Amino acid sequence: MIGYLNGKLVALSPTQTFVDVNGIGYEVQLTLNTYEQIKDKESVLLYTHLQIREDAWVLYGFATEHEKEAFQKLLSVSGVGAATARVLLSSLTPDELARIVASGDSKSLEKVKGIGAKSAQRIILELKGKLLPGAVALTGVPAAGPSNVNAVSDDALLALVGLGIPKANAEKAVRKSLESLSEDVSVEELIKTALKNI
Repeated sequence: MIGYLNGKLVALSPTQTFVDVNGIGYEVQLTLNTYEQIKDKESVLLYTHLQIREDAWVLYGFATEHEKEAFQKLLSVSGVGAATARVLLSSLTPDELARIVASGDSKSLEKVKGIGAKSAQRIILELKGKLLPGAVALTGVPAAGPSNVNAVSDDALLALVGLGIPKANAEKAVRKSLESLSEDVSVEELIKTALKNI
């Protein structure tokens, strides 16, 4: 099992990166929360979860052990796969997820793409008392400049498609989100808003 990777970031995008560890490049799938925390770094330590499928070995990376633990707890819920867990942790921080589960707020979970009423209730039921808020909160993310609106929407679209959302749906959600957001919106804010508009 690969517990963590410590190396240089190569070709970072909101949904994946390559981590160069002594000349070996590991392809790592990311959540949006992890991307926000590592996007300005050249080298990074990512806590990893390796999913072994019949057709591929997929490595997921997290900026904190707290997020990795939340991901693994989500995988333990019947009917929740890695793709759904990654979308959940791209829409919510581990602390937000823990608070939602603790308060039994299924409606907030249903706002996340792919989570219906039954899935939301199952997540709350199976994770109640198992998710604890972490000590570290996310720092604020600097916004992109007005001239970067097209680049921001392009990056957001690529990230949404990377999360498994059909391109047509992603484009519609991005357009709808841009109508309600300011011109200096960040990629992360646009993706989170678009996920709610799908």
